[in-house]
Amino acid sequence: MKEVKYKIVKNADSSRILHLYRAAGWWQQEDQPEDKKTIDAIIANSFCFVLAIYDGEIIGMGRAISDGVSDAYIQDVTVLEEHRGQGYGKGIVKRLLQDLREHKLQWIGLISEPGYESFYSSLGFGVMKDYTPFLFSNEEI
Repeated sequence: MKEVKYKIVKNADSSRILHLYRAAGWWQQEDQPEDKKTIDAIIANSFCFVLAIYDGEIIGMGRAISDGVSDAYIQDVTVLEEHRGQGYGKGIVKRLLQDLREHKLQWIGLISEPGYESFYSSLGFGVMKDYTPFLFSNEEI
C-alpha cells in the first residue's frame, strides 16, 4: 500500500489546487482568467501550505495564515471525497501544527464548518466559548 506524503510548499500545480477548492464547494465552478494567479498567490502568501500527496497525486491540502510571531489560523483543510475517512485530513492538520509549533506560535485557531467538531477536537482543538466569529459583508460602512 502506498503512503501519503505531507509536504510544505510555496508553489504547486494551481489546477490541482483549484480542483480541491471546487470539490470542497469553496470556489465557483466556472473558470475565470485570474483563478490560477489567485491560487498561486494563496499558496505563496500562506504562512504554511501543506499538500497531501498519494501516488504522485495531490489529494488534499490545508494552510495556515499567520504573522509568524504570535497567532495563526488554520483554514482550507480538505481531502478529496474518495480519500476521506483514512486519516489524511488529520495528517494535514498535524503537519500544519508541527510547522506552527516549530515557529513557536502559541495561539492557533480555526473556524470549522458545522459537523467537524469531533474531527478537530480529536486533534486538540476546543470550542471557543463566549466568542462569536464574524465575517465582513463587503457592504459600505
